[in-house]
Amino acid sequence: MKEISSYDNLSLLLGRNILNMSHAVLKSLMQIILHQPRLSLKREQELLRKFKQGDNSVVNELVSSHLRFVLHIARRYKNYGHPLSELMQEGTVGLIEAVKRFNPEKKTRLSTYAMWWIRASIQDYVIRSRSLVKIGTTAAQKSLFFNIRRLRPEWHWEDALPEDLARNLANRFNTSISDVLNFARRIGKTDKSLNVPVKKDTKTHLLEQIADNRPDPEYTLMKKMDGHIWKNRLFKALSALPPRETFIIKQRFLSDIAPTRSDLGKKLGLSKERVRQLEIRALDKLKETLKPLRENGEFLEITQRVNLKHFV
Repeated sequence: MKEISSYDNLSLLLGRNILNMSHAVLKSLMQIILHQPRLSLKREQELLRKFKQGDNSVVNELVSSHLRFVLHIARRYKNYGHPLSELMQEGTVGLIEAVKRFNPEKKTRLSTYAMWWIRASIQDYVIRSRSLVKIGTTAAQKSLFFNIRRLRPEWHWEDALPEDLARNLANRFNTSISDVLNFARRIGKTDKSLNVPVKKDTKTHLLEQIADNRPDPEYTLMKKMDGHIWKNRLFKALSALPPRETFIIKQRFLSDIAPTRSDLGKKLGLSKERVRQLEIRALDKLKETLKPLRENGEFLEITQRVNLKHFV
């Protein structure tokens, strides 16, 4: 393995190549991390002040000297189905975030502050990778997730969460027993691929058994063409009306915002009652003109599509 003699090279190696390392190389790297000298309080505060002043060159030394904490926390989550290298990568992201947010003027060490960010980053990654569907978003849900996973071997349950345990968790996280049981059911099963066979001795996949209720392209095209035909017939019937009645129908039924009969009366110089009479007469004429079409079952569907339900 290439000798790592500086903080810069160590941080570069972690940042770019850790996910592609073999087990032997990763093991050697972990030994190097554990043997990195810890920063004194004075040196740590000096580097943090430089960073706050805009000197980004000190980040490598700050991060490298605290990677032992990333490794320590990442090892706690190695039983969740993720390589240690991935957990360390996510923990390093949390460590860098802690460096950015840490206030060096407070009387505490960076390691104490960074532990929360490292753990939170790793936990977010574990939960995020559990399923394509988001499982937990709040802090309580995340804690519930890890508590259920941790207690599973102790309680030896397979399908449903024991009611006694569910009650204890509900009291602890201030939620209902049903919420705990539903959450446990969600995280108890992993995602399944739709491309796997339904049974071992068959070539039929799950995807082939999912019905597609969407209309096929041919039907969609025919429906669109029919809509144009029926719409043209309807507007042709409208054009046969006297101009004043056509104007009233278009304003009352084909406008985005239908005016009141009173407003139309003012425009036409008519009373509200006279507008109502003309509207009713125009609708009766349209119904009579379109009567042969109304007997066709397709007419109702078309009139609904072009917003002329009042003619049916």
